[in-house]
Amino acid sequence: MGDYPSRSENATAGDPGVTTSHARAAGTGVSPGSYEEPPFGGGGGALPRKTRFGMEAGFKGLSVAAGAMVLVIIVAIAVFLISKAVPAINADTENFLTYKQWFPNETEPKFGIAVLAFGTVLTSIIALLVAVPIALGIALFLSHYAPKRLATPLGFVIDLLAAVPSVVFGLWGRDVFMEPVRNFSGWLNEYFSWIPIFGGDGPFGRSVLLGSLVLAIMVLPIVTSLSREVFQQTPGMNEEAALALGATRWEMVRTAVLPYGKPGVIAAVMLGLGRALGETIALALTLGIVFNISFNVIENGGNSIAANIANAFGEANETGRGALIASGLVLFAITLVVNMAARAIIYRRREFRDSAA
Repeated sequence: MGDYPSRSENATAGDPGVTTSHARAAGTGVSPGSYEEPPFGGGGGALPRKTRFGMEAGFKGLSVAAGAMVLVIIVAIAVFLISKAVPAINADTENFLTYKQWFPNETEPKFGIAVLAFGTVLTSIIALLVAVPIALGIALFLSHYAPKRLATPLGFVIDLLAAVPSVVFGLWGRDVFMEPVRNFSGWLNEYFSWIPIFGGDGPFGRSVLLGSLVLAIMVLPIVTSLSREVFQQTPGMNEEAALALGATRWEMVRTAVLPYGKPGVIAAVMLGLGRALGETIALALTLGIVFNISFNVIENGGNSIAANIANAFGEANETGRGALIASGLVLFAITLVVNMAARAIIYRRREFRDSAA
């Protein structure tokens, strides 16, 4: 009939009747007991196992700690200001928010923040109205119009203005720039006195206009530098598409560059506003330091929270120092509100852009 394969000597009734040597020859050459799964990924080896404590985890922890530290510092500043300001506000015999004079060193302290807050906001707004259009024009010129051999050194010069100390700007504004501003104020009063902000009979010189113009020069490099960086980040594909459709250089800037850079420009303007709100020495040297709420910008006068702190801190008693710290708390709150509003505007703009995309 035919030959059958021989059974091994140790085979039992249930054995398949094939020796171990036959199994190796017919299979893969590896005994069933010694078989191992191949490594993940084929012959290239397994992926490295994620370590619990590595560079990535360390950097993440450091970043979280730095962000938390910023919040802790802000809260600590707020707690310090409140703890020092509350006793002085309790000793104030007038309404701190509406009173227009500043006499915290008297036996019966009387002081208010109304004039100082008004002057701070007014000078900052005028400075931005002057500086922002000029800064945006310079940023567009450097990023899209000027040749590179001119744009690079001119950008360095503008950036250097941000490194000039504020006391230098203040001394220059008081000793050099005040005379041209006085003449300009007289010209405005002569031909535009029917406008309330240019009215009055003088004298002119150390005014809100002088302080605001000096402040505008100080804010200019910050807004210019940040806006230029934002405009340079515009995707080249967007610019080329606008030019390919027949747009002029200005039309390309208006339709492709400005809409893309709007959130960054808003952030730059808000950063400049923060610098303007907190400026001290320059305004202390250029404003007339008068406690009066007036929209007239060319007559001698004007005051701000930071300038008042610089001028009055040296002769202040304990209550007076507390009053100055209370005014600093108001400035802290104004700056915080401005920054929160800027973040909200930028967030809404980014959300709208992402949804449109």
